[in-house]
Amino acid sequence: MAATPRFRKDAVADQKTPADQNTPAEQNTPAERSTTPEPDPAAEPGTAADQDGTPAEAGRKHPVDETLPPLRMFTSGLQHVAAMYAGVVAPPMIVGPAVGLTAKETAFLMGASLFTAGVATLLQTLGFWRIGARLPFVNGVSFAGVTPMIAIGKDRGHEGIAVIFGAIIVASVLGFVLAPYFCKLVRFFPPVVTGTVITLIGVSLLPVAFNWTQGGNAAAADYGSTTNITMAAVTLVIVLALRKLLRGFLQQIAILLGLVIGTLIAIPVGITDFGALGDAGLVGFPTPFHFGAPQFEIAAIVSMCIVMLVCMTESTADMLALGKIVGRPADERTIEGGLRADTLGSALSPFFNGFMCSAFAQNIGLVAMTKVRSRFVVAAGGVILVVLGLVPVAASVIALVPLPVLGGAGIVLFGSVAASGIQTLAAAALEKGENALIVAAAVGVGLIPIAAPDFYHAFPEDLLVVLDSGISTGCVVAILLNLAFNHLGRAPDQESSEPPHTIADEVPREPMAVPVTR
Repeated sequence: MAATPRFRKDAVADQKTPADQNTPAEQNTPAERSTTPEPDPAAEPGTAADQDGTPAEAGRKHPVDETLPPLRMFTSGLQHVAAMYAGVVAPPMIVGPAVGLTAKETAFLMGASLFTAGVATLLQTLGFWRIGARLPFVNGVSFAGVTPMIAIGKDRGHEGIAVIFGAIIVASVLGFVLAPYFCKLVRFFPPVVTGTVITLIGVSLLPVAFNWTQGGNAAAADYGSTTNITMAAVTLVIVLALRKLLRGFLQQIAILLGLVIGTLIAIPVGITDFGALGDAGLVGFPTPFHFGAPQFEIAAIVSMCIVMLVCMTESTADMLALGKIVGRPADERTIEGGLRADTLGSALSPFFNGFMCSAFAQNIGLVAMTKVRSRFVVAAGGVILVVLGLVPVAASVIALVPLPVLGGAGIVLFGSVAASGIQTLAAAALEKGENALIVAAAVGVGLIPIAAPDFYHAFPEDLLVVLDSGISTGCVVAILLNLAFNHLGRAPDQESSEPPHTIADEVPREPMAVPVTR
């Protein structure tokens, strides 16, 4: 019996919503997948053998594999960069000062993060062998690692950065090895777990924004001054107003525009420092191991391994959702390739002074809104990120932003991460079983380091690296309680009767995006 072509011209033309793109007739059942010949990993996606083993219509590529005219490719790729730029440079801006780096060194760290985010994005979109999801999947520095990295390297300078990089390398290699097995464990990471973790990420970062709002340096004479707090409030209002009034591409970059306007207002106020810009070179390469050879400490490695599991969970959820949006459902093979690209990109990042990389959900929302599904558009965005990383003066421009201005935007940026987690929890069926109890306990434990920073002061110092991260502890509690209440002691048929990938039913939206009523 001849195989039915996967994509019909009229079906492609009629696609309007993610739900329309994945009717039962278009999806392979597990039985069908098992009888479908496995495609050659070296085969080019979108040709005769597509990624899930079904042939594409003769002479027509899947929209994911289509290339656009050069100008549209560039502008669409630039839009993805604009949507993620603030998220990429924010973690090094937080970690750099916390570990004791100078403004110039922090600017270098930001440039390196842009460069490595571009490399990781190219691995995901273009891929090779069994590496890469080959979807319009954007990778950047993960927020999940910020709090643990601060705990690892706080006030240790270059040594702290070296320990962070060593822990990331080990955790990434371990994640690469586990990728083929992790993709089979999706059912143990439902929305009740991922939603809790994403919420804790946002809530854990909000104190950083509050510190920026006051000036960033508690020893400074103007820390918490009315000038600093007023500038933060003005920036917050500007960002919210831009988000409300603008449309399309400009709305996507409302946070960046708010930072620019806030910085311009701050110049006559006298809180803008141009020092880092004057010291930056026009062109430069992120020197491998600029801060010294990586160092390996057990406690730091354990902490970053937990972060890696969190990142792999987030990326898996995002791939499932993105597969629905673009009309190419993400099967285990796709998820495995995506996780390998995540972990390989994260393993390579420390060599060029970058941090752990994972999926950026806001860009998935951008794909859903623009309907531009080509992975080559996102690859163009990856090239732009690499170029920006090779121009230090471009990264130094971001360092001009006064911390109070950044704090005002940070409230929105970090708060939107927490809102995304809450949105995911809305799909977690909290009214069923003990799901509400799981969230309550995990969030409660995760908030301990925020609400009571000295709570674990009597514990061994090595344990504090993990315990002082509310994200890590909250994630562990959520996973263990989900296993205890929703898996252990249940009959196999009860577990199998539940949808294994319920997280895919909740499509991640760009932070601050207004839900569209269809």
